[in-house]
Amino acid sequence: MLDKAHMTSLFENATEGIILTNGKGNIVMSNPAVERMFGYKGEELIGNPIEILIPAKFRPHHHQLREGFYNKPSNRSMGHGRDLYGRKKDNSELPVEVSLSHYKRDDELFVIAFIVDITQRKEIETSMLQQKAELEKITDKIRQLNADLEVKVEERTLILREALQKLEQSQQELSEALDKERQLNEIKSRFVSMASHEFRTPLTTVLSSASLLSKYTGAEEQEKRDKHIQRIKNSVNNLNDILEDFLSLGKLNEGRVDKKLEDVNVKEILTETVDEMKSQLKSGQHIIVNCKEDCHALTDKKLLRNILINLISNAVKFSGEEKNITIDAKTSKNRIVLAVIDNGIGIGQEDQEHLFASFFRAANAVNIQGTGLGLHIVKRYIDLLGGDVKLESELNKGTTITFSIPING
Repeated sequence: MLDKAHMTSLFENATEGIILTNGKGNIVMSNPAVERMFGYKGEELIGNPIEILIPAKFRPHHHQLREGFYNKPSNRSMGHGRDLYGRKKDNSELPVEVSLSHYKRDDELFVIAFIVDITQRKEIETSMLQQKAELEKITDKIRQLNADLEVKVEERTLILREALQKLEQSQQELSEALDKERQLNEIKSRFVSMASHEFRTPLTTVLSSASLLSKYTGAEEQEKRDKHIQRIKNSVNNLNDILEDFLSLGKLNEGRVDKKLEDVNVKEILTETVDEMKSQLKSGQHIIVNCKEDCHALTDKKLLRNILINLISNAVKFSGEEKNITIDAKTSKNRIVLAVIDNGIGIGQEDQEHLFASFFRAANAVNIQGTGLGLHIVKRYIDLLGGDVKLESELNKGTTITFSIPING
């Protein structure tokens, strides 16, 4: 067992701040880490209430919180879902994490507070938010580039290359920040890994085609120029799809997606969307639409269209050549019910419960291009429309995703 000298050494040399308070909330002991953290000498803290280390704006309520803990003490971490701050001797604030423990001695309650200065972590969080803002700016530039690409191929290709270089640099900086704070930002770490993987193929296509365009200068080489222009358009559209997934998730998490209700002809939306998706079909694939009636609903046209595009794209992607995709639409009990049915690779039973989670890829889909965000975003959009969704699938036989939305919004 540790003797008293060892215990004293542990207390004195701990990197975490340690404060012991008595049953009245007064400081009985503090270690050197606390003194360094808050700028006090030990004797300045002893005998003072713990509120001496609480910012003035929080003190009026802290007394009640402390009394509540003393009445029902338990070992726990403080501040779940909100930021905690301590007050230094010079009245400045520092962000902290606090864990509480307690024991009784001679029928008196003593509370031990373990305090960690997380200033560096907060600085990393701020840096990452700045990176996210920069990424959104770059995305806007790419979207603008895509809109005018047909008439200004050379000029737009140069802008795209510069924007993508900034994006890659931004990803590298974000990756380095995530490496320093993996436990705090696990989801963002997945984002960087996924984005880096998914951008590589379309970026290579854009850069190689842009380089080759300058070599075809003769009038007789227009067909070759058109071929590479089309390759650039397709790759930029692919990039836009990936970025839209990430931006859609960000907007959903920040509560910036609102539904705009209008009278929507669901059959018309289905027809238009299927026509747009035909260019993505593999050899021998067809999309069959079963909608015998004009289904109308008071809903958000844009969100409904995005849901359909996502589900149809998945059906095409995960189905082989000569495999048809079927879309059924009908009304039932004041709801529009739509089902997207494919005959593709299917999903294992053990993966199905996780498919609507962000960044999740089924075990048999890891080698197929995708961000792992599509079904998560679909579920969030359906929730916004007041609907529900279910998935049925069997390995190597296909998948059916059925969702319904209210007719009257």
